[in-house]
Amino acid sequence: MAATSSQTFSILSRQKPRNNIPIIITKPHVVFPSKKPNTYSNGSVVTRTDFKRFVCCCKTKASSFMADQSNKKVVEVYDTEEDVAVSLAKYVADLSAKFSKERGYFTVVLSGGYLIDNIRKLAEPPYVDSVEWSKWHVFWVDERVVPKNHVDSNYKLAFDGFLSKVPIPPGNVYAINDALSAEGAAEDYQTCLKHLVDIGVLAKSSVTGFPKFDLMLLGMGPDGHVASLFPGHPLVKENQKWVTHILDSPKPPPQRITFTFPVINSSAYIAMVVCGPGEATSVHNALGKTENPELLPAQRVTPEVELKWFLDKAAASKLQE
Repeated sequence: MAATSSQTFSILSRQKPRNNIPIIITKPHVVFPSKKPNTYSNGSVVTRTDFKRFVCCCKTKASSFMADQSNKKVVEVYDTEEDVAVSLAKYVADLSAKFSKERGYFTVVLSGGYLIDNIRKLAEPPYVDSVEWSKWHVFWVDERVVPKNHVDSNYKLAFDGFLSKVPIPPGNVYAINDALSAEGAAEDYQTCLKHLVDIGVLAKSSVTGFPKFDLMLLGMGPDGHVASLFPGHPLVKENQKWVTHILDSPKPPPQRITFTFPVINSSAYIAMVVCGPGEATSVHNALGKTENPELLPAQRVTPEVELKWFLDKAAASKLQE
């Protein structure tokens, strides 16, 4: 975003703690007409200009799978889903450039649902021509145990909506073996991950010992589930396996494989993408004030470096309640 005779400012202000968690509101990368700003001791600057989006940065509560208590949560709210897609594309492209330069690989994990539509901008200029797609290695945080050409397949959804439009080498795209049972597919996928760790394509967390993906792209269901880890289900507490299977998913189809929370939370970066009014209540339950002592699966997500929520106004509509 650019404007003539403009400057880029950011604002930091502290709100009252919510649920004993200090919250900082920040609005970065917003371009305003040139004015003489007020400058605070922390070096940030602010004008009286009304902002259209906000970011909540807060220290998250420690969990059993949390690798680093300095973990930062960032919540960004945009006017529209289109704005979310634009910002998400830049976020992913920037991380792709970072890890491709540092490691020679970029390991990114996809989920299903509307997440694939939200990353559509990556398949458009300038990213489709500038991203080092040959460095990408693509995985799925969960998958329905159905044929790859089935309408319920997350692989098919991603291939039709994104992967077929960008030049990622086919050998760098890791789908499940759909000829196996749910249990067999989970074991096979875990074996694949271990091989990629052994040859150095996939990093390994020095803190947890689990595979460390560079970026995981997650959505959240209306009940607060992530991947195929559902509220109240025993698999939420699985802490040994990298990949496991589920035969009784509350959401059809019932047979799935899924990464476990130790693997999810060993990721360097996680983007949680939620748009539309259908998830407004679950967004409020995950991020707002709640009396429920039982953590939603979405609240258990604590990557090693940063968790960034990308919300549109509809999804965030109940956060102020």
